[in-house]
Amino acid sequence: MDLRHLRAFVAVVDAGTFTDAARELDLTQASVSRSVAALEASLGVRLLQRSTRHVALTAVGTQVLDGARRVLDEVAHLHRIASQSLTELRIGYAWSALGKHTRRVQKSWAAKHPGLPLVFVQSNSLTAGLAEGMADVAVLRKALDDPRFETALLGTERRYGVVATDNPLARKRSLKLADLARYSLAVDDRTGTTTLDLWQPGKAPAVVRNTHSVDEWLTLIAAGQAVGMTSEATASLNPRPGVAYRAVVDAPPIAVWLAWWKDQPPQHLTDLITLACEAYRAV
Repeated sequence: MDLRHLRAFVAVVDAGTFTDAARELDLTQASVSRSVAALEASLGVRLLQRSTRHVALTAVGTQVLDGARRVLDEVAHLHRIASQSLTELRIGYAWSALGKHTRRVQKSWAAKHPGLPLVFVQSNSLTAGLAEGMADVAVLRKALDDPRFETALLGTERRYGVVATDNPLARKRSLKLADLARYSLAVDDRTGTTTLDLWQPGKAPAVVRNTHSVDEWLTLIAAGQAVGMTSEATASLNPRPGVAYRAVVDAPPIAVWLAWWKDQPPQHLTDLITLACEAYRAV
């Protein structure tokens, strides 16, 4: 079976005749006829009932037509992905892109590569859309132990406690881990950076509420149903009425990584890493 056989089959059904299909595909009628015959031979069934005036689908042909359209649609989708990678550079992220550095990196990139837009794509997956094909590179704040990918350290970010504005902790200029331990803790255990390992044994929050997105996490905190901890990037890019961000002075910083496919690094990768590292060093 060949894709050109599927295209010929679908074209004949859509056009109604082999002649019209050949005109649509810019092929000879004989070539289209051979392609459809080859498809029927490979499947071992008759797909079309032929007459001198028109063609009609057999019962099996009707079912095969649906599958052929799906295959051709998927192939077209793959081509769009490939062509898109040549016209823009997509950066996946799970929560907060590059935080306060996002705009600076975008502007520096645009000045250096005006014909190749830098597009940020949100995906709450372990690889921030990289493994799923949504992104060419990904910003990660959790170590990626996957031999398919390479990573580069961009910099570090402080951790911030996140509480409702009517929580007594919101009146403090900064927080400590012990302050947050008295409350239920909202976390995203899939892509988040907060785990109970940050606290000493026996001193961690007793109740953990798992969430699945930034919006769900912030809504829970704003309602006073939990507190949270996150990177300073989240504080920069996700202000929310009813939510206060305060630096946690005794929590370790968060490493920020850029990841990409080992066997297919995107174009101008070195420039992107350089610009991002310069942005983090400029703090």
